[in-house]
Amino acid sequence: MAMTKLRNIWRNIQDLNWTQDLEVTKTGAEAAKAVLDFAKAIKEQKPNVQNFKPYLEQISSLLDVFNSPLGQITKEVIPFAPIAITILKFIVDATHKEPSLENCVLLVSQAAYIDSFQDILKHDSELLKKINQNLPASHALALQIQKLGEQEFDQREVKKAILYFHESQLAESFNQILQQRLQEAGLTEAEAKTLTERVARHTDDNMQDALVEVGEKADKLWKWYSAGGKEKLEKNLDIEDYLEQVIKPKPEEKIFDETHITFRDLYVPLQVKELDAKDDANLELEAWVKAILNDADGKQKQVLFIQGEAGRGKSVFCRMFADWVQRKLHPSFTPILIRLRDLRVLKDNLTDTLENYLQHLDFVTSDSGWLTDKNTRFLFLLDGFDELLLEGRASGGLKEFLEQVEQFQKDRLCQHQFLVTGRPLALQGNERFLSQTKSLKRVELQPMDDSIQQTWLEKWAVAAQVNKSEFEKFLQACPDEVKDNLAREPLLLYLLARMHRDNRLNVEMFAGADSIKAKIRIYDEAVKWVLEKQRDSENQNDNSRLTGLESEDLRQFLTEAALCVVQSGNESARVTMLEARLKDSNNPAAKLIQDARQENASEKNQQDKLLNNLLTAFYIKPASGDKGGSVEFVHKSFCEFLFAERLLESFVDWTTKVSKRQREDDLITTVTMDRQIYDLLGYGNLTPEIVEYLMGLLAESSEFQEVEHLCQLFQRLEHFYFRWCDGEFIDAEDVNLPQIKKKQLREQLPERENHLGLRQVDVYTGLNVMIVLLELHRYAQTKDDLKEKINFHPCGEPDSDEFDSQRLRCIIGYSHCLDILAFNNNLRLFLRCADLRDTDLGDLLLSDADLNNANLTNADLRDTYLSGADLSSANLSSADLSDANLNSADLTSANLSSANLSGVNLGGAHLSSADLSNADLSDANLSEASLDDTNLRGC
Repeated sequence: MAMTKLRNIWRNIQDLNWTQDLEVTKTGAEAAKAVLDFAKAIKEQKPNVQNFKPYLEQISSLLDVFNSPLGQITKEVIPFAPIAITILKFIVDATHKEPSLENCVLLVSQAAYIDSFQDILKHDSELLKKINQNLPASHALALQIQKLGEQEFDQREVKKAILYFHESQLAESFNQILQQRLQEAGLTEAEAKTLTERVARHTDDNMQDALVEVGEKADKLWKWYSAGGKEKLEKNLDIEDYLEQVIKPKPEEKIFDETHITFRDLYVPLQVKELDAKDDANLELEAWVKAILNDADGKQKQVLFIQGEAGRGKSVFCRMFADWVQRKLHPSFTPILIRLRDLRVLKDNLTDTLENYLQHLDFVTSDSGWLTDKNTRFLFLLDGFDELLLEGRASGGLKEFLEQVEQFQKDRLCQHQFLVTGRPLALQGNERFLSQTKSLKRVELQPMDDSIQQTWLEKWAVAAQVNKSEFEKFLQACPDEVKDNLAREPLLLYLLARMHRDNRLNVEMFAGADSIKAKIRIYDEAVKWVLEKQRDSENQNDNSRLTGLESEDLRQFLTEAALCVVQSGNESARVTMLEARLKDSNNPAAKLIQDARQENASEKNQQDKLLNNLLTAFYIKPASGDKGGSVEFVHKSFCEFLFAERLLESFVDWTTKVSKRQREDDLITTVTMDRQIYDLLGYGNLTPEIVEYLMGLLAESSEFQEVEHLCQLFQRLEHFYFRWCDGEFIDAEDVNLPQIKKKQLREQLPERENHLGLRQVDVYTGLNVMIVLLELHRYAQTKDDLKEKINFHPCGEPDSDEFDSQRLRCIIGYSHCLDILAFNNNLRLFLRCADLRDTDLGDLLLSDADLNNANLTNADLRDTYLSGADLSSANLSSADLSDANLNSADLTSANLSSANLSGVNLGGAHLSSADLSNADLSDANLSEASLDDTNLRGC
């Protein structure tokens, strides 16, 4: 940033032959006299540049006047503002150019500061009596005052002085001189400091008047003031403060709990692939975005849509690129970084939505036209659309929010650019909207290739001070799933590298592990390692309380924290909520939080420090901007994994038997289990990521290696499910479990604007139990010893007394209290391999549903909307699909033998290798359908 010296102003008067290159050779007293004589001369005669040259040659800055006895300054009462005006006039006459805003401010601030000093002492006779008015400045202070003329100030600080002089670097430098001068003149340190602060604040008022007066002599400054320059400057400085305080530090923040490794140390540019392009070549992400920004003046403006799996580097890219923009492009583009997990309210339009969220930023609240000002162009980086959880919207509000962004972006008057990131799973159900929206430019992050991975490894070796080749040998010895897949994801590669550095991993850990099992083993080992690290810490001042806790207690602490964060909306959780849950479980860690709060109630920093240790800083940290004692997980994946582990803990409890009077009873009674199910699952929908971790943990769990335990879990959950379908819990009069959970959420999450009602809690609980049952069914069908013992049919086993072909229709209708698409949005990804024989699904909307390998034999699917559904390898034999919409559905290898397909819309459907033998295709629409190797015998 450009720097300016106080004395550089003199150098603008080029037609004067300065002696000794303006080096001041006079004493402090002589310099002070020169300033006073200069002021008197201006007052008494017409300014002439040659006449005043002798004065200017002796002055390093106007503050040289403080070398003189202070009585001379107050006695003469000579206004100093005219000095600034005169020097500026010299500059204009000598250079034939308008003085810069910075030069104007530097001059005026000195004069206004001295005038403020005079004003205050003139009206405070008592204070004036305490000052030795005849004592000149000491030689040491005179040298400091002289050096002040050589001090450099960056232009931003000089401009800041116009608005808030008392907060600027100029004020800080001037105050140091004046305070020391007042102490030499007899004031105490406290008195000198108080007077100095008064002078600085009074200068704020004098600055405004002096600048206006100067403006009459400097046309550019006058026009700047007249056109509202002060207000524009205030807005620009607010933006600069945001960039300096929020965006600039992002790359330098430490990764997790590393002591010195930052995001910048390990960041590598990643590659993407355009989803709608014919060419599937990889592109460098940064170069792709930069090219679009460089062409931002073109006619076609598009929302940049970056999707990528968990841990692939989306959020790190946002923080790094935002910093690059503020360094290289601002003010052509000004970055605004928004975590979408924090965006909770959707207003009527994007302007109102953004203003509601950004109300903590002064440049937003002080200017109603902040988005329409053609002199300001923002790059909005909206990170994490998968974490969007808008109040009052069961589906999260992603589609509605993207519609607002899209409408705003394509407005011909919009000069701003939007970039959105998130996980692709969140887009399920919105694919049609995305494909039809031409103003979205979509790319998907790709795993690291060899070159990028090598760059990362080199950076890791430098930052972590480790031997790169040793870690590479470890990776090469790992199974293919680890070295070829997981080690190409930035987050997992970091975890592998870190734990290898600390000797926590070995190749044998990954033997026989598929992708999810390998992830689980990495996360599981990471949790064990961090908990041991916490307990064994040598820093007794910070961690002594933890050493008395068992690792099991700390692990339970983490899993319960994960549950709280998930139930709070995958954002953050109040510590009071965590305390309440742990108190019920008698976990000793709960008492530590309570003690920490009481002991450090007045020392928030100390409280946060202990909280960091208690909650394991590797995973959890105090919530950003938190003022009420909340915590959030550093990465969403940790939260999902640990919440899945918390669910598994309950599964184990529900299948544990205890001996009682020569018989075995359930450790957890049915009444207690019912209550726990509502407590665990009555908050919202289980996400695919959580379910994937849960089923992976279940498959790895030693408790569920025994067939009877898994069968018991299934039977108990199925028993709950059928009672839920019958309305047993929501209709209960004595102990109403949905009511209890509803009340708990309201008490523990008071900040929520839209709380779940009784029916919403009940629906979410039942749908989540249904998801678990569907997953247990799918898992059992892959095991020979389970496939005959675990069979889940949402309508009950066909040909049994429990069977009701309408049951699933009733559940879907009941879920409409959340949203008309709630069932489809929450369950569509869990219907693969489902047993839906003889089910009545007529007229239902199941677009984009995953029905891969589902058994739909004899199902009634008349008029069903299955556009885009995955029905590959599904058994639809004898199903009634008349008039159903299967447009673009995938029916590859599906069995449709003897199915009624009369009037069905199969336009664009994939029917390769499907069995359509004896199917009724009368009036069916097969336009553009793929029929390669399709069996059409008897059609």
